[in-house]
Amino acid sequence: MRFKKELDFVHLSRFFYIFSIAITLAGLIFLATMGLNYSVDFKAGSNVDVALSKNITLEQLKPALKDLGISHEPDITLGEKRVNIRYDKELDSNQDEALKAAISKLDDKASFEINTVDPEMAKELARNAIYSVLISCLGIIIYVSIRFEWRFALAAIVALVHDAFIVVAVFSIFRLEVDLTFIVAVLTIIGYSINDTIVIFDRIRENLRFGKQKTYEDLKVLVNKSVAQTLMRSLYTAFTVFIAAFFLLVMGGESIKMFSLAMVIGLLFGAYSSIFIASPLWLLLKKRQKQPVKSNPAKA
Repeated sequence: MRFKKELDFVHLSRFFYIFSIAITLAGLIFLATMGLNYSVDFKAGSNVDVALSKNITLEQLKPALKDLGISHEPDITLGEKRVNIRYDKELDSNQDEALKAAISKLDDKASFEINTVDPEMAKELARNAIYSVLISCLGIIIYVSIRFEWRFALAAIVALVHDAFIVVAVFSIFRLEVDLTFIVAVLTIIGYSINDTIVIFDRIRENLRFGKQKTYEDLKVLVNKSVAQTLMRSLYTAFTVFIAAFFLLVMGGESIKMFSLAMVIGLLFGAYSSIFIASPLWLLLKKRQKQPVKSNPAKA
């Protein structure tokens, strides 16, 4: 389906560039000063997941945990007949048993799952997460370079890095917890974003074959036309996935809350990066490669 109204997407892109640069700078400042709020998946500690036969309140739970003699305060997340307790330090076997005994006094049918992450394992998980994102970006560069050209590949990667970093920046600014599901969300966002970008790039390449572009203005018209021809398809795809991610965020459990939130944020920013970041950037790179050709009046 084509977008009927004529819009100058290339001209509008400057406002989106300013917006994205502002968020990126804010994210860099927060990352440099405060870093990310890592979950126990990426730092040493113990994660206690308790399944209950009835609901309990924080007022009941906190005094019971305070009497355990554990110096550091845990992060407690309550759910429907479930509670998650996270400690920034590893619990020894005696502390594990004391915690189970304290909660069993509140609910004698409670069942426990205690996971401990040591420092070396946490560092390895963080490294592997970074490597997975870098390797996926490298594969995309190779694929797009082979199928299209290096300018398309560079523009696509800038848009992908933009989408991924915006999500990281938002999580850093608002101190949202980063766990393993967050990494899955970032990789999923990259996949959706490159899909929309490739659709637009494919239409640009197709229009290049049948057009006679001699100047920058010709290329600008071609980019605007190509984006308009694929706009509704991109919006429909993004909106469909956004609805699913939004309801997962609202109605899903605590275990996928950060995944759903990262998906919602990434889809919103990814929806415009293919249109207002990737395509205008390709045009800028193409402009540097091909200078406007002026007609010679003497030969007219």
